[in-house]
Amino acid sequence: MVKITYELEAELLAVAEKLADAARVESLRYFRTVGLAADNKLAAGFDPVTEADRAAERAMRAILADLRPDDAILGEEYGRAVGTSGLTWVLDPIDGTRAYLSGTPTWGVLIAVDAGQGPVLGIIDQPYIGERFVGGFGRASMVGPQGDAILKTRAARPLSEAILFSTFPEVGTEVERTAFHRLAQQVRLTRYGTDCYAYALVAAGQIDLVVEAGLQTYDVQAPIAVIEAAGGVVTDWRGRPAHGGGRVLAAANAAIHAEALAVLREAQDA
Repeated sequence: MVKITYELEAELLAVAEKLADAARVESLRYFRTVGLAADNKLAAGFDPVTEADRAAERAMRAILADLRPDDAILGEEYGRAVGTSGLTWVLDPIDGTRAYLSGTPTWGVLIAVDAGQGPVLGIIDQPYIGERFVGGFGRASMVGPQGDAILKTRAARPLSEAILFSTFPEVGTEVERTAFHRLAQQVRLTRYGTDCYAYALVAAGQIDLVVEAGLQTYDVQAPIAVIEAAGGVVTDWRGRPAHGGGRVLAAANAAIHAEALAVLREAQDA
């Protein structure tokens, strides 16, 4: 685990902001353009990647090569680059490429810094709306069209009053789908399709839970940092660390996390 000094905190935050700025430029260059092509990463199913994904990641990597050349990088489109500092930049240049292709503004740029045992800093950036959610080092804030704000997750309330989000209604495996829908039956409102923006809504105090499965490291590290800095809890479906991806339960507070976790555990063990 790398020791993070106050000076290093400031440097990492400044670099992360530069990465987000650069990714904004590249992602907006292609957004809602006619005839944007997408390659499919899967032999069966559809997992698209566009030139916008690749261009945004290349832009971020170029900045890191200049400003933080000793750090490692893990990016969705160009994989791993080794480093010697003990820090790893975890990049998802466009989280929600399906939404991006559809023209909906719920995709985002995800940037995190992993110091060896998970993320210490994260950014969820939505370029088209102009909202940026930043969390790390005990602080969480956002800036957007309505100005600046401190991020604070929702206070505890019963599971029966909760708002639950997930990207897809067909969550993971049959066991995972069963567990998710058992939880969905116990909340007040379930919504789908917002990709990383749902995690930003947890941090902003708008919703209570996000539950997903089959995620990668670059899908979750930035949301974890932002939500935890805002007062929330993020684990896997057994209550263990989730920064490696897989099954993820993001909750606004410890109380509702415990309620949701109990339902997911019981369903998995059934």
